[in-house]
Amino acid sequence: MLEQPAFGRRLKELRVERSLSQAALAGKEISTGYLSRLESGARQPTERVVNHLVRILGVERSAFDTPPSGGSLAQALSLATSAEGDQGSENLIAVLAQVREESPFLRWQALWHISRYWQRRGERAEEQACLEDMVRVADELSLPELQCRARFQLARSLRSTGEVARALDLALDAYQLAKDAALDLPDTGGALLTLVSVEAEAGRLPDARAHVDELVDLVAGRSDTLAAEALWSAATVRFRQGDHEGARSCLERAMKELDSSVDLTLWTRLRLAAASLYLQSTPPQTERGRERLQEAASALALIGTPVLDQELLTLQTQLAFHEGRYADARRLYDELNREELRLTYRDQVRLHILDSRLMILEGREQEGIRLLKDLGEQAQQQSNIDLAAEIWRILAECLEDVSRRRTAAEGA
Repeated sequence: MLEQPAFGRRLKELRVERSLSQAALAGKEISTGYLSRLESGARQPTERVVNHLVRILGVERSAFDTPPSGGSLAQALSLATSAEGDQGSENLIAVLAQVREESPFLRWQALWHISRYWQRRGERAEEQACLEDMVRVADELSLPELQCRARFQLARSLRSTGEVARALDLALDAYQLAKDAALDLPDTGGALLTLVSVEAEAGRLPDARAHVDELVDLVAGRSDTLAAEALWSAATVRFRQGDHEGARSCLERAMKELDSSVDLTLWTRLRLAAASLYLQSTPPQTERGRERLQEAASALALIGTPVLDQELLTLQTQLAFHEGRYADARRLYDELNREELRLTYRDQVRLHILDSRLMILEGREQEGIRLLKDLGEQAQQQSNIDLAAEIWRILAECLEDVSRRRTAAEGA
């Protein structure tokens, strides 16, 4: 990177790191005035000058290719964690890709920040690659806290993309690490939250129920984000066990106890979750679902991310379908489908289920039924037993509806 002002910033970083004055670096080859102008970006370096600087600094020419992050990984991390917007995070990613010899503790911190950046953007593959590195660094450091956190974060990400089998192994490892090392509540709770979500996804509902009850007992008396997430998990497990009233009670309690000033993002996600629960009820509670979506939409006007915006639009599509506004549902579906989907694996499958049901209503019965069969087989192959069972149930209902309509048409 020999273009100004990037070259000048990097030159100054290298000089300061070596505790060299401008005079010492300039030597007899160039003047201090010229060096000062190089560092300020006012002059372009020549090949002769670059060769001189490389020799005095004791670096390879490629040292000037390191992104001008403000210096070291520590500096880039400080800038990224104290800045608004994404520029600092993007710079940190570039710096981390260049550095070789850095403290593993510092690398861990950088990876943690970057993984959050990818998560917010819904970039699942990049997030998982980052979390894989975190697991390796944590194992290198042999710190149970970091090993636990890296594993349950990676397990969460894998669950969101449908990789349930490996997610379950990692979640169990994280939980065992937390128990063996008697880790504090945030780590133990985080491991349990993840384990419950993965067990529920894998259809291991008795295990998920036992672990979520353990988690709810752990956070009893608290009214923070961990307590709200514990109640949300309890609602999810109860709903999948068929206890819809118990699920609604847990989720309503979580929403009541978490103030929006504590965590507006979680406050919003709880309302999206409540809307999803209402719309999955039998029959769908569309009025209550609409109320929760309106609350979430108001908050997303302030804190919207690509992922949350798509979750809201997905639920609005589901609401239109359950209200019988099929043309609106198709329009909203097509709007979502024009973008790169950043939804979780389960939410994407539910969106495709809706597409298949719309196809059947639109007269494309065979196409819709074939899509449902493909989705069910895919979920089964992914060991996502709970989701597969839901798809087969919906397929059976759709086949029954198609048969009933055909019989009615023949009778007419």
